[in-house]
Amino acid sequence: MRDLNHSHKFADIHSRLSAGPRISYLRDWIYGGIDGAVTTFAIVAGVVGAELSAGVVVVLGIANLLADGFSMAASNYSGTKAEIDDYNRVLEVEKRHIRQHPEGEREEVRQIFSNKGYSGEELDEIVKLITTHEDMWLETMMAEEYGLSNVQRSPIRAALATFLAFLVCGAVPLLPYFLGLSSGAVVAATMTGIVFLLIGAVKSLWSTWSWWVSALETFVIGMSAAGLAYFVGAALRGLVGA
Repeated sequence: MRDLNHSHKFADIHSRLSAGPRISYLRDWIYGGIDGAVTTFAIVAGVVGAELSAGVVVVLGIANLLADGFSMAASNYSGTKAEIDDYNRVLEVEKRHIRQHPEGEREEVRQIFSNKGYSGEELDEIVKLITTHEDMWLETMMAEEYGLSNVQRSPIRAALATFLAFLVCGAVPLLPYFLGLSSGAVVAATMTGIVFLLIGAVKSLWSTWSWWVSALETFVIGMSAAGLAYFVGAALRGLVGA
């Protein structure tokens, strides 16, 4: 978790700002962890509902861990890269606008900050300050006109975070079957429920929610998906049996 209670001494401020903003991959971990636990346990619940063998659980579970985990990581990579590509595309458009239509772009800056409550000489000074430096001008337009941040996330790191979280959390429902426990389904459900609670509790460190509220929300979401898979498996078993 990022410590926001940092020092405000001159040297510490200089060192912190010189390093640039820290990019968080929290959402990628949470996304991969929850989906890994949900989909793998959903397979377990579906197989149990259909009354298939433990070997089927292991085979389908491993296949899900590798295939679905890689698929999610690849999708996250492509999605994150698409965001970067879109940012660069819009940035080139704004560069061209500033160079070809500078007065129109200055008027956009003026109206942006006028809408924020600035006026008169103060507004004139802000517009002059921003439009004197092209990098600041571009950053302002990207953020204010398009809602795009110049802080870019790494597609590879985002994908890796998702994949690793998917593997770690998704492997939990399979452990009882690897260990050959007789009550594999019950143990898997218990362990998976604990994973959901832990993910939710840890997630609360980055939010204003109480840990138990966040844990309970994640638990309900995850177990609801698993319960749905169980009933689907049971229904399909009935159709096959019929």
